[in-house]
Amino acid sequence: MIAGGDHRDQAQPAGGDHPEPARPEDDLHAQQVERAELLVEMLPYISRWRGKVVVVKFGGNAMVDTALTDGFAADMVLLRQIGLAPVVVHGGGPQIGDLMARLGKTSEFRDGLRVTDAETLDIARMVLVGKVNRDIVGAINVHGPLAVGISGEDGRVITATARNPDLGFVGEVTDVNTDLLERLLAEGLIPVISTIGADAKGQAYNINADTVAGAVAAALEAEKVVYLTDVAGLLDDVDNPDSLVQRTTADSLAARLASGTIAGGMIPKIEACISAVRNGVNSAHLLDGRVPHVVLVELFTDAGVGTMITRDRPTALQTGHSPDR
Repeated sequence: MIAGGDHRDQAQPAGGDHPEPARPEDDLHAQQVERAELLVEMLPYISRWRGKVVVVKFGGNAMVDTALTDGFAADMVLLRQIGLAPVVVHGGGPQIGDLMARLGKTSEFRDGLRVTDAETLDIARMVLVGKVNRDIVGAINVHGPLAVGISGEDGRVITATARNPDLGFVGEVTDVNTDLLERLLAEGLIPVISTIGADAKGQAYNINADTVAGAVAAALEAEKVVYLTDVAGLLDDVDNPDSLVQRTTADSLAARLASGTIAGGMIPKIEACISAVRNGVNSAHLLDGRVPHVVLVELFTDAGVGTMITRDRPTALQTGHSPDR
């Protein structure tokens, strides 16, 4: 026995005997070591991103999965506690569609954007501001009084104008007033933004959450903008889940858009990523929001996941990830 009588020592098998089978406590010890190694792996990333603003767009089907929402909320609190400054921008498409169906209204989309008449705008405001925002704020605040819910109309955070008359009250961001957001971040709080904006006359607009996230990230000079989606990232072939594009540039994505190879709801996401990185955000990330803790995996592990977009071909120094990712 080793001096000190470590209770975790094992007796050595007698000569010729077979080794003892693994015990449950051995498996537990291995798990503890693995967790410790993960913490060590995270350390340089924590140092790298400390004090940086990270805008996270929370949307898709993860929003209607209680376990994923709770995990996302815990992740945002962890980011705040270790020194990052997360800002949450949320959509609410599934919830808006559900209420519209219950009210007998049909949802219509054009290029991934919901056509919004006056009644649909009222529904969107009720769902986004009165329901979804409250739910996310509540989930985060289970872990501490950190989240503050706001609408883009509050403090004129989001100024908008009509994007296209054919889309009705769908807005295009014309300005982001960061004063309120910066005050909240300075207090160590987590802003949670619902994507209703207004023009100078007070007319409200429903704005695509991907668009808002990119605009907010650029205005705050964020380090990263992260989009949680219902797919693994950008795929070369939408029918082949193994065709994930792990890293690309804004110019490459613009060429894909021009060629028509990107369609539907991915269009506003890609447009927002391109705009964000061209306006000063270091990188944009498309991640599978159905994967638990995917934001932490992307930010704090060597391999990273999903698709990363930068203005130019990045170096490992810029991203923190291996250049062979």
